[in-house]
This record gives sequence, C-alpha cells and structure tokens, in this order.
Amino acid sequence: MDLLNTLVDKGLRRELPTRDEALAVLATSDDDVLDVVAAAGKVRRHWFGRRVKLNYLVNLKSGLCPEDCSYCSQRLGSTAGILKYSWLKPDEASKAAAAGLAGGAKRVCLVASGRGPTDRDVDRVSDTIKAIKEQNENVEVCACLGLLSDGQAERLREAGADAYNHNLNTSEGTYGEITTTHTYADRVDTVQKAHAAGLSACSGLIAGMGESDEDLVDVVYALRELDPDSVPVNFLIPFEGTPLAKEWNLTPQRCLRILAMVRFVCPDVEVRIAGGREVHLRTLQPLALNLANSIFLGDYLTSEGQAGKADLEMIADAGFEVENAGEVTLPEHRAPSGGCGSHAEAGCGSHEAAGCGSHAEAGCGSHEGGGVCGSGPVAPAEAPADARTDLVSVRRRGAGTDLAPNA
Repeated sequence: MDLLNTLVDKGLRRELPTRDEALAVLATSDDDVLDVVAAAGKVRRHWFGRRVKLNYLVNLKSGLCPEDCSYCSQRLGSTAGILKYSWLKPDEASKAAAAGLAGGAKRVCLVASGRGPTDRDVDRVSDTIKAIKEQNENVEVCACLGLLSDGQAERLREAGADAYNHNLNTSEGTYGEITTTHTYADRVDTVQKAHAAGLSACSGLIAGMGESDEDLVDVVYALRELDPDSVPVNFLIPFEGTPLAKEWNLTPQRCLRILAMVRFVCPDVEVRIAGGREVHLRTLQPLALNLANSIFLGDYLTSEGQAGKADLEMIADAGFEVENAGEVTLPEHRAPSGGCGSHAEAGCGSHEAAGCGSHAEAGCGSHEGGGVCGSGPVAPAEAPADARTDLVSVRRRGAGTDLAPNA
C-alpha cells in the first residue's frame, strides 16, 4: 500500500504526515489493519527498539472533583460507585508506589482529582515526591494535579518531579461539548507551564467519546505542536453514572488504527497505551505493543486493569522487553542530556511544531478512561447489545484501601 510506505518513510525521517494521510490511516478497513500495524511497527522499532516502558498510577485523592468532565467517574455529579477519599499521606503514597516499582515500573504517576492544586496541595505532593525518591533513587515521578497556577510547576520541579501530565483529551472544536467548567486553552496553558519549568510534558487524548476522525487528527496535530515527550492514548471507559456511560464506539481494530495514526504523526515520542486498553483492545493488546512503547502496569485511578503479572507475560510473549531504570526512554535527539524530558528543538517529528499526549481514567487534567471535563452530549438510552460492560470494573484495592494493590 503506497500510503503505508510513504508514512513509514516519513516516520523514519521524523517528517509530519499530511492531514489527509493521517485521516486515511483511520479510514483503512479491518482487512488492512495488520498491514497498518506492521507499517507503524517499523517506525516504533526504529526509534524505541522492542522496549516497553512501564508506568504505575497512584491516585492521591479520589473522587469529589468540582469539574464536570463528561468521561470522568470522579466528576461533579457522578453516581459511579468509585472509591472516594482525601489526600494520601506521603508515606502511604510511597508505599503504594513501591508496589508498582517492585513490579517493574520505571515511572510513578501521582494523580489527584480536582480543578488544580492549591499551594498547600503542592507542598503535600512535594513531600510525597521526596518520600518516593528517598526510597527509590532512579524512579521517574510524574505529577498530574490539574490546572497549574504560576510558579507551581517550578516548585514541583524543585521537589524532584520529572514530568507533568495534563491531557488535551479531545479537539478544540468539540471540547465545549465534553467540559464546561474549564476551557481547552486552560489545558494548553498548563502544558506550556510544565514545559517552561523544565518538566517533561506529558499530554494525550481520549478516544471513543463520539468524536469524528477529523477530531482525532485535530487533537493529535495539536499535541504535536505542544511537543510533549509522552503522549498517552486513552480509550473511554464508559462508567455507569457518567454522561458518556452509553458511548461504546470502539472496536479493537479501531483502537489499533488510532494508535498507528498517533505513531505516524509522533514517530519519536513515547506513545503510551493508557486507560481502557483492557476494555477495548482486549485480546489484541499484544498487537498494540507494536505501535506504543509504553503502558500502565496494573490498575488505573478508579478502574481495575489487567493483573500486573499478566502484563509482564504479555510483553514477553509478544517478543518485547521491559525497559529498565538505566535506559533512557527517548531517542538521543529528544533527550540530549539523557534526562527525563529535556529535549531538542526537533520535537515530535521533524519540526513544524511537534509534540503528543496521555491518559488513564485519571483525574481532571490527565485521564485513563476519560480525559476531558464537561457536561457532555446527551447519551443514548441504551448501550449497544455488544457493549462489554462486564469489563468495566471499579477499583476496590490499592491506594485508599486496606487491600494490596495490583502491580
């Protein structure tokens, strides 16, 4: 297929595909999906070999969010039966993180629901970062706390944070249909604040919220312009009790095409499969490792994921290997100093303003099964007959409980 050969050549050169080419990837048929995966896999292996980076989420504060992100189980007005608790103490969060690190995770993502942190919240998270790093010298720590005020990113950096996650989630044109309590521009501003403070920017999207192919391409091109180092791709987890509970729009093949499109547009960026992979990719998860070079290990913020042991077995069986703490994730031209997040001007792709994002039904600002905030469109009365509602499992273990975490 001439399209795929062209996209491989561009990916190896870090050249931006045209919008029509990106849309054509999403428009390919299920019969062609293996060809699409094979082509994008060449680009993934060129820049990242067969390494898979493992990340582990710690939900520092669950539920009780004042934002109205339609996808999110922690949103204002959500009746989803999720865990609700206030801030974990630094030692509690450090203990939770240790489970993921013992399972092979290289990065710990500290997430808290809410519009954004107060200065006191930044102090809390700073103490938590220090507690984790005292026990684990080489661990990467990413914070995801919502919208940042001036000076807060710098304070997190001084405390030892390596990265900051804040997802765009969806296109600028449809953002207001998903969230009304903050704007798309607010999210862009927070990613830019993280960049300016020297943090590695992590920003992604949520697919499956009823968006068009054009919306998906819009948000991925916007991410490229923002030039994050990592781009989480979340697949909506339709929680009962949220406005998008009946939005079952994804198939495993559709998810693979979305991941391939992101890889072609952002060839040399850490592309992470985030929330919803177990629900929507299902038995095709191993194929997705040919497109993404990063996943979350174990459970997500408010939903349960695949067992950590099963994740490790999947990686090995698919012929990939876990990236260890001594390896630099990004290609040398993106991390010239070897540090987490500092990158060259080139950015995601050649340079025409590069970059890409992440997700995992996290909180307001990141996500793993959602990713925006808003009232959202009116949902249909019933989910499709083939909806796998049985795969949506609310987290009942780990942080905020007395049960051992899944890692």
